[in-house]
Amino acid sequence: MADTAASPAVAAPLRPMSGRRTTRGHLAEIGRYGELLHMLVRKELTVRYKNSLLGFTWSMLQPLFYLVVYTAVFAILGAGFERFAVWILCGLLTWTLISSSLTTSTTSITANAALVGKVKFPRAVLPLASVGAALVHFCLQFVALVAVLAALRHPVDWSYVWLLPFALLTALVVCCSCALLLAAANVYARDTAHLLDLLVLGWFWATPVLYHFGRAAEWLESIGITPWVLYGNPATPVVITFQRALYGRDFVGAGDSISLLPHHAPLWYLGVLGITIGLWTAVGWVALRVFDRAEVNLAETL
Repeated sequence: MADTAASPAVAAPLRPMSGRRTTRGHLAEIGRYGELLHMLVRKELTVRYKNSLLGFTWSMLQPLFYLVVYTAVFAILGAGFERFAVWILCGLLTWTLISSSLTTSTTSITANAALVGKVKFPRAVLPLASVGAALVHFCLQFVALVAVLAALRHPVDWSYVWLLPFALLTALVVCCSCALLLAAANVYARDTAHLLDLLVLGWFWATPVLYHFGRAAEWLESIGITPWVLYGNPATPVVITFQRALYGRDFVGAGDSISLLPHHAPLWYLGVLGITIGLWTAVGWVALRVFDRAEVNLAETL
């Protein structure tokens, strides 16, 4: 009996590193780890440009390089229009934010397997840190865009410029929602990253970056499909808002003969962005619930 009394208490059953919680509780936990999120963003940026001579300057040079290449190609094909360089850069910047967020966040958990297995923290901060790093790159590239606009003395449409923060918010909601789903899926199915390369390529061509929205709408109408299906692509409202504000016009050509964008007032664009944010906030809620369920066994699966 004495031996029994002196024996240690029966060990409690092992518990997973992270249990299920409500969506509000999950968000609150991520908020409490805001400093860790900030450190992970800095780590991603530092590692990416470690031992680089130009450092963050590469973020600004990349869209400018794409700008030169696409402008030259479309000039050879005779498919461009007035101030085509500005048009291309507006679309490329917003698309780069989305594509880089998805590609880096997909492998964010598997690339930090050692950290996931040893330290207790909300794993959602890993894909969200990838989105944060992509946002920093976007801000640097936006500086390059402003420099191009200033150099060309290109007139923006100030009545639409105030929509840009809402367009950026829309892009971030979409990126965060997709990042959570893709990061969790890649842990259990490593082909996710390879499949994403194909999906991102298809998504790029489904987004009016290298062609204008008006041409896509006309083609859909010619085959009996409503142009509203274009807004099913969440990147489309973001891209066309940046184009409308920074390119400054929705028509080009003699007598405004070419319709580039939907010819609507700023509040119409705001409404489309609002609908997109609402729908993708619901997707984000589902993504967080799915991630919460997947998070329980992440360390064991890795």
